[in-house]
Amino acid sequence: MKFAPLVLASLISGCAPAGDTSAQAVKAASPPANAPQGAVALAGPRLAFPVACDIGKTCEVQNFVDRDPGPSAKDYRCGSQTYQDHGGVDIRLHDMAAQAAGVNVLAAAPGRVSRLRDGVADISVKSPDAPPLAGQDCGNGVVIDHGDGWETQYCHLARGSVMVKQGDQVVSGQPIARVGLSGNTEYPHLHLTVRKAGVMVDPFAPDMAAGACAVGAAGDGLWTPGAAKAMGYKQGAVLNAGFAAAPLTMEAIEGGRIGAPTRQSPMLIAYVRAINLQGGDVQKLVIKSPDGSVLTNATQPALDRAKAQYMFFTGKRAPEAGWKPGTYSATYSVEREGKAVITQAFSINF
Repeated sequence: MKFAPLVLASLISGCAPAGDTSAQAVKAASPPANAPQGAVALAGPRLAFPVACDIGKTCEVQNFVDRDPGPSAKDYRCGSQTYQDHGGVDIRLHDMAAQAAGVNVLAAAPGRVSRLRDGVADISVKSPDAPPLAGQDCGNGVVIDHGDGWETQYCHLARGSVMVKQGDQVVSGQPIARVGLSGNTEYPHLHLTVRKAGVMVDPFAPDMAAGACAVGAAGDGLWTPGAAKAMGYKQGAVLNAGFAAAPLTMEAIEGGRIGAPTRQSPMLIAYVRAINLQGGDVQKLVIKSPDGSVLTNATQPALDRAKAQYMFFTGKRAPEAGWKPGTYSATYSVEREGKAVITQAFSINF
């Protein structure tokens, strides 16, 4: 989703914490569909990685900017790792347990805090208890002015976590809030939007013509070399993988804190949640016993279309004598056009 710039407003009940007298409450509304994207020279700020997490270990890039001006969606590499009118970069935590532990959002470049909002509840928009968004799609947010018309906007921040105030000067890498679940989101992540003179810019391809993409697009864009390397384009990724004592739901995986099975567990389940899979992908999940024999071997039918996320598990009931001691291993793989594009192994020891 493309978020309109946060706009200063008078203090309104529900838009700032109780007792707040700073008048820093703001409101945001979604702009019209197909809001313009800029194609600009690489003279903007150099952006550092904006979350205190490790790509591939504790977070992943879920979505890029939608560069298609029409009803379809495509990212800067002409792939499907985006959705209609998505106007930023989404950096996703692995689950709600990680969010609850607290992960800092960092200023991507030095500048001045120009606008902010705090006080919006952390709750998935899919929850039956979620209140109306009322134009607050960004949720709790911070906007940093980098000069010469450039600004970055940080959305879905945790309520009560904003560490800066309007007018503060910040340096690159400075914590400004924590990743949350506020606004129009179903999972904990940071949505980062970059603008030049009020026009959204794709930080991965700022000098590419509006609406264009390139399969082999490379280069750092507006990112520092370290950030660009960390966020290198992937052919999908594993977000969660592990073992459980019973079949799982997507909600259970999102919640985190899944209890590990024991030798006395009635079942041994291996599970995976992968993101950004493509139509035609074939997933396989194999569990092996401590002696190397195959305990279970499952293959999913080829995906009928691209999947932003997909849960897959397989397992077996325990033998009457319980599980033998030793290491049980699992291997998950994704084949695309006959080639393995994702492979991940994990294990549990009894």
